[in-house]
Amino acid sequence: MNVFKKAALAALLSVTALGSAIAQDITVAVVPKVAVPFFDDCNTGAQEAAKAAGVNYQWVVPQNTQGSTQVKIIEDLISRNVSGIAVSVNEPKSVEGIIKQAMAAGIKVVTFDSDSANSGRSMYIGTINKQAGVTMGKSMAEALGGKGKVAIVTGQLGASNLNERIAGVKEALAAFPDIQVVATEGTEDDLAKAVSVTEALLRGNPDLAGIFGMSQVGGPAVAKVLAQQEFADRKGGIKVFAFDDLPDTIKGVKEGYINGIMVQRPVTMGKLAVEHLVAQIKGTETESKDVDTGVTVVNADNLNSYTK
Repeated sequence: MNVFKKAALAALLSVTALGSAIAQDITVAVVPKVAVPFFDDCNTGAQEAAKAAGVNYQWVVPQNTQGSTQVKIIEDLISRNVSGIAVSVNEPKSVEGIIKQAMAAGIKVVTFDSDSANSGRSMYIGTINKQAGVTMGKSMAEALGGKGKVAIVTGQLGASNLNERIAGVKEALAAFPDIQVVATEGTEDDLAKAVSVTEALLRGNPDLAGIFGMSQVGGPAVAKVLAQQEFADRKGGIKVFAFDDLPDTIKGVKEGYINGIMVQRPVTMGKLAVEHLVAQIKGTETESKDVDTGVTVVNADNLNSYTK
């Protein structure tokens, strides 16, 4: 090998080693809303992306859905000088100040799944929730033949993504004046509370024709309630549309309790969140735009053939 080739190889190895060192110095933290299966999928995608990029990775799960809890987590991440943070926001207003503080400290911040649009974050990655809600509302209207009383079972009442879905549902239903929304109930994304809320809705509204499950606990809760002996005669009479293809939600479709699922792409959300953070940290991405990861309507007809 001549001296020029040796020099070129040495330079290449030096650059490769430098790039590896830089990657190892990068730490990205991903903060979900709370510990639920949907975010396990996000974690899977995020971990894969972090491993592929060769960066340090932290998965930091809040113990509850209070906005103040996420604020404390982000404060701690700032104090530990992480390089980037991806967060699925529980309460958009509560985290605005701390996200701006992180950005001012040179930490890159993106939101995924649920946004805080006025926080200064560089981008949002996830479902365009209002449009998903419109799709859900149209699906319900078709199933009801354009008339009937419906109820909304949501998660955290302050969650922007869920409220955007609700806004989309109501926008779609505005074209059907004979469909009336009689209740909107929060569950804090707790399955036991969602079951209790659904039971109360059915007891208080004997003529209820449809239920929207806006967060991931909605579908499983309605299926569990309709499977009870007390409500056995309501099966099939109440149209149910839910979000997220958790095992219990899919089971609900198979057993005839749920008419359709709005399936998001959580693995993709987690993967893209880390990839964009790393690109921003390295300076290879200087202009960021929101990314719609899309939604698929899944029912008994395509339950065995859809892809995320």
